[in-house]
Amino acid sequence: MNAVLPGLVLGVIFGAAARAGGFCLLRGLRGLRPGGDLSALRAFGLAMLVALLATQALNLAGGTDLSAAMPLRAGNPWPSMLAGGVIFGIGMGLANACGARSLVLLAGGNLRSLLVLLCLGLGAQATLTGVLAPLRAMVQQLGQAPAVSSLPQLLADGGIALPFLLSVALPGLLLGWFALPLLRRSPREAVMAAVIGLTVAGGWWITFAADDPFDPRPLTSISFVGPMGESLLWMMLSTGRNLGFAVAVVGGTLAGAFATAILTRSFHPESFGSPRQMLRAIAGGVLMGFGGVLALGCSIGQGLSGVSTLSLGSIVALAGIAAGALVALSFFPQPIHAGATT
Repeated sequence: MNAVLPGLVLGVIFGAAARAGGFCLLRGLRGLRPGGDLSALRAFGLAMLVALLATQALNLAGGTDLSAAMPLRAGNPWPSMLAGGVIFGIGMGLANACGARSLVLLAGGNLRSLLVLLCLGLGAQATLTGVLAPLRAMVQQLGQAPAVSSLPQLLADGGIALPFLLSVALPGLLLGWFALPLLRRSPREAVMAAVIGLTVAGGWWITFAADDPFDPRPLTSISFVGPMGESLLWMMLSTGRNLGFAVAVVGGTLAGAFATAILTRSFHPESFGSPRQMLRAIAGGVLMGFGGVLALGCSIGQGLSGVSTLSLGSIVALAGIAAGALVALSFFPQPIHAGATT
């Protein structure tokens, strides 16, 4: 099966749901302030819950093979993933949106997000193969990859009975308890979050079904750091590069969010209000590109897709992303622009 068309459809669904539900981790973290609204953070928790349950059920049914998933791949060093997560989170705070949210905002006419995405893509490619690659290699030498890659494996090594069941049930119960108020107060936001969680499982299924046994690759699902860099390269060198799942998801996300913006009459062109806003957008985009490569994903790629595999590295990366974003929100409390997280 060719993954391009399914990836495009999956991206359309993700983009439409993210636009309709205002899905944004940074917006949720802002709600941790005294008197803040936790709805967006509860929506992220609900998406995590659905992604976790759907992905693990799919794996048990044979619809994918998580042992080949990139977040569980041997050799992923946690110290550099944590550092990358912190750097990504700081960049997210500076840019006032992650890569996925920037795509959704761009689809609604926010031209500031275009600069963020360009800098994110350039930063990612420079970190993978360009001028920032030596710095990436240096940071990745901060620590060795652990022998334990997943939460069930960690519990099993600790002699705990039923490690897989506990690994799914305990986070599931906690996430369900945290997300429950959202179901009563904002059903639409809850439904959109659940749809986003299902797209994560859909991504694991598509890349599994499309895998070529003669050219096997690590399984992936939805993410927006490396794919943004790939998308920029494809737009410039499309005659020499094949269109793949990751680029299709990026394009589909933009299309789905744009269609939703038009249908809801929320399309509204916006630009920068000051040079300071532009500088913060540039810095935020580059930091997200660099940090996202080190963390092996973004708030979606690790926070939803990675965590759904029960990868310990993904949990570490997500903790770093949240910590970095909270640091940025403390030092840069004012948003770059009013429309970034609404």
